[in-house]
Amino acid sequence: MEVEGKRGRAIAFTDLVGPVARGDHLIVNTSSVALGLGTGGFHLVVAVEGGPDTELASAARTMKARYMPLQVAVRAVEDAHREAIEGSAGLRGTPVVCAPLHSMMAIAAAGARAAGANKIVYVMTDGAALPGALSRLVPSLRAAGLLDGWISAGQAFGGELEAVTVWTGLLAAVEVLGADVVLVADGPGNLGTDTTWGVSALGNGQAIDAAHTLGGRPVAALRISFADQRERHRGVSHHSLTILDKVVTRPVNVAVPVLEGDERARVWGSLRARALEDRHHLVEVDGHPALGELERREVVVESMGRRAEDDPAFFLAAGAAGVLAARMSAGSRAWRSSRA
Repeated sequence: MEVEGKRGRAIAFTDLVGPVARGDHLIVNTSSVALGLGTGGFHLVVAVEGGPDTELASAARTMKARYMPLQVAVRAVEDAHREAIEGSAGLRGTPVVCAPLHSMMAIAAAGARAAGANKIVYVMTDGAALPGALSRLVPSLRAAGLLDGWISAGQAFGGELEAVTVWTGLLAAVEVLGADVVLVADGPGNLGTDTTWGVSALGNGQAIDAAHTLGGRPVAALRISFADQRERHRGVSHHSLTILDKVVTRPVNVAVPVLEGDERARVWGSLRARALEDRHHLVEVDGHPALGELERREVVVESMGRRAEDDPAFFLAAGAAGVLAARMSAGSRAWRSSRA
């Protein structure tokens, strides 16, 4: 497309703005390109001049992206599945992987599948992108059989199910979609400010507490990198350390990837420096099954432009969380069978 005489790229969420065709005159938001933002690189279509009206979803009663010009009406699980949500006995020990980055969700899904999870459901929270359609990973994972359903929660929208809160998103994952492993992460485009508390990923700690409250067993996926040149993200990212040290209010299972030599020493040293070993359940897990599963199913995952060969520790850490969750789920199933 051409914007003010220059060629550029734009994304149109056609459910919101209607169909777009060659030759159309568009109203676009150019902020991210003008500011040179890392998560930008494209314009966003606001409207098609002279385009057709868009229709509300059938039985839609709940607004998301509320009071924005393109707010969207959805039918939420609180309406569509009210009895299941209100009558729920909670998550009943279901493992819930909480990951601070969208890309980590995909790797955790592969780890969970490789370790035997039957039904894996993703709950997309609203700390980053709100339109679920922005994710390229979700359709890839669905097509490859690594996700069995996904729910957009809070102000996020576009999931196969819609939930008003992360709490009802978690309940719907289990009660409506039958998940035995749930993954929680923001959509693409997290925000950081190089400060302790100005980090959208900290919302992941609230998801951990939500899983606890509902009777689930949360698994924290560590953000680890030895390829990131920013010191605050080398080894265990300050995001993960802050979540585990300052945000979560109860002990949590933490998947620590099997690493070697100096990398292993740095990771464990960072965790012990915050006395996290005394407060949480740190479990060392091999994340390699996740990498093998992604390769076998031909799913390509990148984070910050890096693939598994560029930053193995990052991928192994996310994969380890999925593997641990699936093993916990299998243990729960075996225990329930023995009690039957």
